[in-house]
Parts: sequence; C-alpha cells; structure tokens
Amino acid sequence: MIPLPLVLSPEVTAAKAAGQPIVALESTIITHGMPYPQNLETAKLVEETIRAAGAVPATIAVIEGTLHAGLTEAQLSALAQAKDVAKLSRADMAACIAAGGTGATTVAATMIAANLAGIEVFATGGIGGVHRGAEETFDISADLRELSETPVTVIAAGAKAILDLPKTLEVLETYGVPVIAVGQDELPAFWSRASGLKAPLRMDTAGEIARALRMRAALSLPGGQLVANPIPEGDEIPASEITPIITTALADAEAAGIKGKDVTPFLLQRIFELTAGRSLDANIALVLNNARLGAAIATELAALPR
Repeated sequence: MIPLPLVLSPEVTAAKAAGQPIVALESTIITHGMPYPQNLETAKLVEETIRAAGAVPATIAVIEGTLHAGLTEAQLSALAQAKDVAKLSRADMAACIAAGGTGATTVAATMIAANLAGIEVFATGGIGGVHRGAEETFDISADLRELSETPVTVIAAGAKAILDLPKTLEVLETYGVPVIAVGQDELPAFWSRASGLKAPLRMDTAGEIARALRMRAALSLPGGQLVANPIPEGDEIPASEITPIITTALADAEAAGIKGKDVTPFLLQRIFELTAGRSLDANIALVLNNARLGAAIATELAALPR
C-alpha cells in the first residue's frame, strides 16, 4: 500500500505529544478568499487567536504532493503568494497529492485531512451547501456529505448566505448531521445572526458540544457535527440589508453565465463590491469568533476520555 504523505508541523507534533488541544483550519480562505498580503495577515491573525485561546492551530494544505497538518510561517507565507493553487475537495484531493501538486483545502478536504491527523475540531467561516436552483442544476456542495461521514466537529457561522438555506438544512437532516446553534434557537446565516430558520439543536457551552461529540462516538454514529456559531452582533450585516444585495449578485452571476465552481467566488466578490468591503470585514470577524469557539471546544475535548 502506498504510504500517505502526511506531515505534521513541529508545533502540531509537539501539541499531539503533550495532549494539547488542536484546531484545524482550511486554506482556501488564504488562496481563494482574499488578495495578498491581506490573506496572509488574516491567516496569521486566526492562528494567533487560537493560540491566545489556549489551543494550537493546524492550517491544512497540500504542498508539492505532501498533505500538511500545520504550516510553518515560511510555508504559510509562500502559500499566500502562490499562483494557480488548486481548490481541493473530496473528489480531487488524492489526484493532486499523487501528481505532486499544490492545493488549498475546502471544508470537505480539511475534514478528511484533520481526521487523518487525529484532529477533532475544525474552525472555518461558512460551509458549502445546496445552491439556489439546485432542483435544476443539482449543485450541492460535497461539504454536506462529508459532515455525515467524517467525525470532525466543524464550527462555522452557518452555511454561506448565498445558498438555499432551507434546502441545505433539509439535506443535513437527511444525512443525519447534528446542526447545533450556539446560544440561540435560530440558525445563523453567515453575515447575519438570523436566518428565519429554527435550528434543530441548541447548545450554550463548549462543554456541551464536546460531550455530544464523544457520545456520538460511544453510539458508533458516523460523521461529525456542524456547530453554527452566530457572528457577533457588532459585526453582522442584518438579513434585511444583505438579502437584496445577494439577490442582485445572483442576478449578475446569471447574466454573466457563471456556472459550477465559479459561482461562489463570483458572488462573494460581487457582494464585497456591493457592500463596499463590509462583507469581507464581517467574514474576518466571524472566522475569528469561530476560531475562539473552536479552541474552547478542543480544550474541553482534550479533557474528556476518547
């Protein structure tokens, strides 16, 4: 059998040896989310936020055919400036590694890598989901299936608000994925705290969430948990304000003939333009908020028996 080219950073290796809490991070936010040097500054800020909260960050990426769980400062800087980096999900991750390529991991790919590295918690911005018009296009993110199969707790500010949130919630229910809103009964909607949808589950503490993950393992239930952590009130763009902007961006995408994998980056860029940059500021704020909660959950898990 071909050995898995998985490398842990020195920091992550030391953390695992000491039984310290670890939080995985995706890398598409670095390569596909914002321009250099803001992407590098944000990546460093997220990692430092996790360290300040008492955990160790493990940014995931494929670099020249090697899967990395945790990046050194030099690797992080090089990735932030790299060109033509592949955007990896479950379908193309193995091919990229086998070909010696470099790729940034989406939610699904980061979950796979985190599980291989023995990391149980992953903090991100928002997950993918069911795209609007999916009843015709069948455009549904692999993130949803991954949540049903891979035992990693994912902290996000809900699914991206550009998606069809009711259908996304239905698919998660069909797949048996626990969807846990933190501190409120309503499902958050990425840039906004409110979606108009009742969350299937509510938990108010990191300890509750950690114990739920352990209980899933005790029951031999596959898959992970989606922890929907609302953006802080002072940083949100209310649904009443962002909804018409999303509608405009969707119409622009259709008029431009944008399809498939190009839809999400186009919409996020268009919304950035229409909000004069506020959407990106909110995105950074919610990622930092999720990083703090991820560190708290990982800390609770480290104190519980497996």
